[in-house]
Amino acid sequence: MTDKPKKQYDIAAIMNENINVMRDVVPWANETRFRVTKVEKGHVWGIQPWAEHLVGDPETGVIHGGVITTFLDNLSGMACTAAMTQLRFVATIDLRIDYMRPATQGLDIIGEAECYHLTRTVCFTRAWAYHETRDRLIASSQGTFAINKPRFGGGKSGK
Repeated sequence: MTDKPKKQYDIAAIMNENINVMRDVVPWANETRFRVTKVEKGHVWGIQPWAEHLVGDPETGVIHGGVITTFLDNLSGMACTAAMTQLRFVATIDLRIDYMRPATQGLDIIGEAECYHLTRTVCFTRAWAYHETRDRLIASSQGTFAINKPRFGGGKSGK
């Protein structure tokens, strides 16, 4: 008995076609109101708008570092999915964030993430948060993500 060949898909193209829906499935992304702006194979861009409810220091108006971490984590996970040829969900194993400078009050943050390597079970990513260009880097990250087994019908194992 031979296994059926698995269908290959252009996941990045599917994600790009459904770009406005992607944020809606992640509750924290809804709360922070970030949006994905572009998806290519293994690469995702987004914007985290500045908002009063995301401020971590009321005296300076700087967005809380946890918001930036969440933003880069979400974009990195999406970049992993966009690198695949079969739809799989990923889970963060490890995420390292290096903060270079605080975000400027009132300015949107641009985010960019790439999945630069895939194995059968793990994805490896790099990501950046900045104003206008990467020359105004706020933070960068490096992460590893577990590739979950496919799930079918309400979370039961795949039969």
